[in-house]
Amino acid sequence: MQQFTQQISIKAQGRRLYDITPQVLDWVNNLGFNTGLLTLYIQHTSASLLINENYDVDVLVDMEAFFNRLVPDGDDLFIHSVEGPDDMPAHVRSALTQTSLSVPILQGKLALGQWQGIFLFEHRHMPATRRIILHALGG
Repeated sequence: MQQFTQQISIKAQGRRLYDITPQVLDWVNNLGFNTGLLTLYIQHTSASLLINENYDVDVLVDMEAFFNRLVPDGDDLFIHSVEGPDDMPAHVRSALTQTSLSVPILQGKLALGQWQGIFLFEHRHMPATRRIILHALGG
């Protein structure tokens, strides 16, 4: 059994979902594993990771619309606003989603479903560089 790690950086240009599947697949495909497990971990509290549909972009638009309704910017409920009206909503969005994902590696490939992709979900409006750690264990 072997293990490898890699950090990828994504330059998010504001609030939306960014498909990071190609970068992840490139790295996993170069490992040469037949079977294993990939773990992804984002090192931030105002962005998260999701596995979602990557075929119809309307899914991504609808996800953002849902979160805008669920956790609106500037809500009077929140007192933490050090970095602006989207600061605390970004933390709540991150808490409601995921900071890590695990995906099996089977027969040398990442075992994503037909229309599944891996996304960075940026919750802030301002641009930011987000770091994601990839850790693969297998052989």
